[in-house]
Amino acid sequence: MKKALIITYYWPPAGGSGVQRWLKFVKYLRNFEIEPVVYTVQNPNYPITDESLKNDIPEEIEVLTQPIWEPNNVLSFFGKKKQESAGFLNPNPSFFGKIVQYVRANYFIPDARKFWIKSSAKYLKNYLKENKIDVLITTGPPHSMHLIGLQLKEQLGMKWIADFRDPWTEIDYFYQLPLTKTAIKKHHFLEEKVLKNADAVIVVGDSMNQSYKLFNKNTFTITNGFDADISDENVALDSKFSLTHIGLMNADRNPKMLWEVLSKIIAENEDFKNDFQLKLIGKIDATVLRDISNFQLSNNVQVIDYVSHDEVIEFQKKSQVLVLIVNNVPSAKAIITGKIFEYLMAKRPILAIAPTNGDLQEIISKTNSGTVVNFDDSKHLKRVILDLYAKFKQNNLTVTSENIQQYHRKELTKKLSEIIFKITK
Repeated sequence: MKKALIITYYWPPAGGSGVQRWLKFVKYLRNFEIEPVVYTVQNPNYPITDESLKNDIPEEIEVLTQPIWEPNNVLSFFGKKKQESAGFLNPNPSFFGKIVQYVRANYFIPDARKFWIKSSAKYLKNYLKENKIDVLITTGPPHSMHLIGLQLKEQLGMKWIADFRDPWTEIDYFYQLPLTKTAIKKHHFLEEKVLKNADAVIVVGDSMNQSYKLFNKNTFTITNGFDADISDENVALDSKFSLTHIGLMNADRNPKMLWEVLSKIIAENEDFKNDFQLKLIGKIDATVLRDISNFQLSNNVQVIDYVSHDEVIEFQKKSQVLVLIVNNVPSAKAIITGKIFEYLMAKRPILAIAPTNGDLQEIISKTNSGTVVNFDDSKHLKRVILDLYAKFKQNNLTVTSENIQQYHRKELTKKLSEIIFKITK
């Protein structure tokens, strides 16, 4: 049996999407003759927690922890909530807020967890001398985790896999940060160094694969996925014509076109106005709620704060339509929000606002699971919503999705195990 040491910042009780990928890999690795050991933070400061995810940790898994000092803990002194997610950059910061953003962007490279690199490398170097590990695996963001792996690779010659749940310099908010030319250059240098030195690189989408393969030919795509049995049980659907969005919705992900189209349909169609409900489940930026109010949609909107993963699955199954929004940024074609795979499991029609020539469109097309509308195509969006509504009124709002099983977490872990055995043989 092979043994893999996984270095991750996010681990239960962390909630949200960042923890799901490697929690599920760890859950299934033993099925493929790989024993996982997890290295994570001892005193985390997670923006979101979900105690229910602890139930997925296999019994007797070795979990190593070391304390971390995070400068984010002192940001509240400058008027910034320390629980604020990186996806919620303040577009209009105060004077002190601008200072905080500048310092964070240019002095905490690659991120605010950089102070964990040196102590972690020292601790793990001693651990690895006393314990047989076949492969190191680092997962980012935060990309500081990859720099721990890089040090151990350089010092001990370990086999090393770098897993990118999101890209580094091509992530959607990278150029929103007040980065100096020197800081940008350093980010690119570190990213390239990680890619070139890893024995294998894993990414979540084909566009990322094409970019990273320029630096490492051993680049593989393993998407995110879902972790439940697909059943054809009859679930009581929402009585309203519900459009449900689950997950973070920040200013970049604010679909003003959707609000405008819904507002017009409500003004034109009294039945739609009475039947329609928009459900927003998760953390919602204040600018999104303000726009919803300005478009006079508030009476048709239900905002639900973060709920447990089990509850999320139930909301998905009951919804009439599941909504996906991709950030309208230069790298949009490469964005595959992890929620798509659990939407597939729910077997409800998916309405996505995203590039019609991107990675997300390819997945939705191959699985026959919904419709993708481009960012500026309001006429098409209106037609799609009215068509879905007509089927709802006829009690015929269904979807015949296919080729979904390939995205089950167990199938994806099998792909991971093949990469591990390939580089450690």
